[in-house]
Amino acid sequence: MRKMSGTLVLYLLFFSAISFSTILGGRQMPKLSEKKLCADEECSHPISMAVALDDYFPSDCRFIPIQRGQIIYVFSKLKGRGRLFWAGSVQGNYYSEQEAHIGFFPSSIVEETQLLLPGTVEVPTNKWDFYCH
Repeated sequence: MRKMSGTLVLYLLFFSAISFSTILGGRQMPKLSEKKLCADEECSHPISMAVALDDYFPSDCRFIPIQRGQIIYVFSKLKGRGRLFWAGSVQGNYYSEQEAHIGFFPSSIVEETQLLLPGTVEVPTNKWDFYCH
């Protein structure tokens, strides 16, 4: 009986861990591109600032919602087949109004207003660029 209860505990722990990771975990989404342009090798510095010309409602978790007039810090620009998308962070009216979250958006809905650093460093994309949290 003792061995059975130990096995039962292991099963419960295993299935709890799977359920917990499903709730808190994310999922891998298809890559939009194989390469991106950044200001540095880690894509940690913004290339430019842009203003949203229109509202954007994302189609999936790789993308960020944008409201007309918001300021976006652009961190990378996809190349090749994904060249129509940029990655950035949206700021609201107040800095603490919205948690910083980098995601993709169509470049056609923004206008770059200030260049900060040259976006000339070509970097391969990786699975984390397209991972949904």
